[in-house]
Amino acid sequence: MSARHFLSLMDCTPQELSGLIRRAIELKDLRRRGVLFEPLKNRVLGMIFEKASTRTRLSFEAGMIQLGGQAIFLSPRDTQLGRGEPIGDSAIVMSSMLDAVMIRTYAHSTLTEFAAHSRVPVINGLSDDLHPCQLLADMQTFVEQRGSIQGKTVAWIGDGNNMCNSYIEAALQFDFQLRVACPQGYEPNAELLEAAGERVQIVREPLAAVAGAHLVSTDVWTSMGQEEEAAERLKLFAPYQVNRALLDAADPSVIFLHCLPAHRGEEISMDLLDDPRSQAWEQAENRLHAQKALLEFLVEPAYHHA
Repeated sequence: MSARHFLSLMDCTPQELSGLIRRAIELKDLRRRGVLFEPLKNRVLGMIFEKASTRTRLSFEAGMIQLGGQAIFLSPRDTQLGRGEPIGDSAIVMSSMLDAVMIRTYAHSTLTEFAAHSRVPVINGLSDDLHPCQLLADMQTFVEQRGSIQGKTVAWIGDGNNMCNSYIEAALQFDFQLRVACPQGYEPNAELLEAAGERVQIVREPLAAVAGAHLVSTDVWTSMGQEEEAAERLKLFAPYQVNRALLDAADPSVIFLHCLPAHRGEEISMDLLDDPRSQAWEQAENRLHAQKALLEFLVEPAYHHA
């Protein structure tokens, strides 16, 4: 199976990732100017959702339509990956009819197993381990607002979750320093930390993490599937709220990002998304443009078959 997959930021070279960011900015400009650009005419993306989504579904579906193609939405009710049929079998069948597959799932192994049997590109729309498409949008947002992120300092505040793991991979691929402020026992993936070496630093104090930071990011304290831990997490993470005072301790040029949905009054103060340093709305829109660049990169254009 020679298809090119995007399950993690490590599936691309740093040069390819920089190219995707540049291309996303170009595609955004084309859309703003109302230019029709349809390289993926007659191409079909299958979207498998085991986890609910707003931005992931909208951005992939709208993105395929804008590129001239189509997207098919498969909800958890429509597919039960690995339950009615082995994942590998599903991959063989689905990839014979589709031009790419995006999967938003729990276990990362669902993605790797599907990709191993797929004839077409498989894209990670989120797993419990990683969220690489979100990081493309985050990096695009930083580049648009502040230029290259190389050599800059990024602070992640809160849970060492899938987003945090992808920030570690981004630190390696985009060449920036990352400080993670999280409570004891909520650290990101140990193997990723080891691979990152001195690139990533774990601290306990949010103030220590944001000192001199050019980008500050956070996420909800309770991710999908952890609902029963919510009350305990609320207590534990209370000191990790990102508010205006915390941003004041960062570099004067700092921008704040949040992958959304946000729980105001929990991981962010009630007013933070209204702060001029917050670029969360731009970041959300950039999911569309970054993923269009990714789809264009991965999916064979229609004219190859002409």
